[in-house]
Amino acid sequence: MELRLALGLALLCSALQAAPAGPQRPRSAVGQFWHVSDLHLDPTYHITPDRTKVCASSKGVNASNPGPFGDFLCDSPYQLILSAFAFMNDSKEQVSFMIWTGDSPPHVPINELSTKLVISIIGNLSSTIRNFFPDLQVFPALGNHDYWPQDQLPVTTSEVYNAVADFWKPWLNDEAISTFRKGGFYTQLFESSNSHQPLRIISLNTNLYYSPNKVTVNITDPANQFAWLEDILETSSQKQEKVYIIGHVPVGYLPYARNTTAIREYYNERLVKIFRKYSSVIAGQFFGHTHRDSIMVLLDEEEKPVNSLFVAPAVTPVKSVLQTESNNPGVRLYQYDLFDYSLLDLWQFYLDLRDANKKNESNWKLEYILTKTYGIEDLKPESLYEMAKQLSMPHSTLFEQYYSNYIVSYNKTILCEEGCKTCQICAIQYLDSSSYTDCINREAMWR
Repeated sequence: MELRLALGLALLCSALQAAPAGPQRPRSAVGQFWHVSDLHLDPTYHITPDRTKVCASSKGVNASNPGPFGDFLCDSPYQLILSAFAFMNDSKEQVSFMIWTGDSPPHVPINELSTKLVISIIGNLSSTIRNFFPDLQVFPALGNHDYWPQDQLPVTTSEVYNAVADFWKPWLNDEAISTFRKGGFYTQLFESSNSHQPLRIISLNTNLYYSPNKVTVNITDPANQFAWLEDILETSSQKQEKVYIIGHVPVGYLPYARNTTAIREYYNERLVKIFRKYSSVIAGQFFGHTHRDSIMVLLDEEEKPVNSLFVAPAVTPVKSVLQTESNNPGVRLYQYDLFDYSLLDLWQFYLDLRDANKKNESNWKLEYILTKTYGIEDLKPESLYEMAKQLSMPHSTLFEQYYSNYIVSYNKTILCEEGCKTCQICAIQYLDSSSYTDCINREAMWR
């Protein structure tokens, strides 16, 4: 099977045409950037009469309805990834940079990958992005699958960290590369000619805090990333910089699993404390990992909204055979204020996978504009908190829309009620253990 993956990487797919679609030209005071996540390339994907052998990522299960752009039981064929980047490129949007929040290899059993293959896949996709956007600044982050064995990202220099650092040299400066080699994280300034002050990007290796990572069990501060993060944020505070936090595994509670943090609870509490302390510096936080589209609002100890957090949906449409829902492939465009880097809007694009396969054509289109869909002014914490209150109302049709967006218009007949809605609502508003538990108990009494 490893040979299949290796051979698949050598296949070349033709670049795909995609009709440009997107927001009108931004005003002079507005900047834009792309966010892509969870590409999960499966190089073995191919159409064959034996549906158990369409892709390694289905793990022997029959692919449901495979086509040129993939299948809901498979990770991304290269053609799907090419179509996403072709759409972004052809849209001609004027963007300042791109964030890429990790996970390049497929979901396959451990013996079907290797360090060499993982490195090869990350290198392949790094080159693909550079080919489409040769002059664009990209800020990447590592995902839990960007290592072999998966999830086990180390706290010291490794073969993967070194190889990926070399792939990302065109995007990162020497200091960022040096830090990345040691622990898989970095910080770098983005200096815009259109803004009076620079923006600092902090790319965290939140995989060090991920529950399945056995390497970091009982380590108080893996790779000293907490101390490093606080030091960077303190310096940014003194210099009056604004910061975007990017990472793969998000902080907070999973919206689909009650009482479950995405990272270990101890690490989650520590991150929440740090983010609250420096909330005036942090202008936005961006994650991936869940494959779903969700928001979070960080509240301070007095329940005042102080930070906006976003989890972008995946490009891969994969789901396990036991799951009732998946997601259509998605990419997104953010708009921000060039003066203070506050977030103004979000344009979510998606590919209707069934339709694309049926027509043999990738018609990426706008799914929603956040401010218009939810009737809010911008993406600042206060606005998102008002949105969250509306979503939590009984029989909220707005929540039904939110859940449809959460699964990227996969199936509009799927409802999220009772306990499902409780998990979603509490995860949106409460990121720390105490307030989340209170929310769960309170919602349970109401329902």
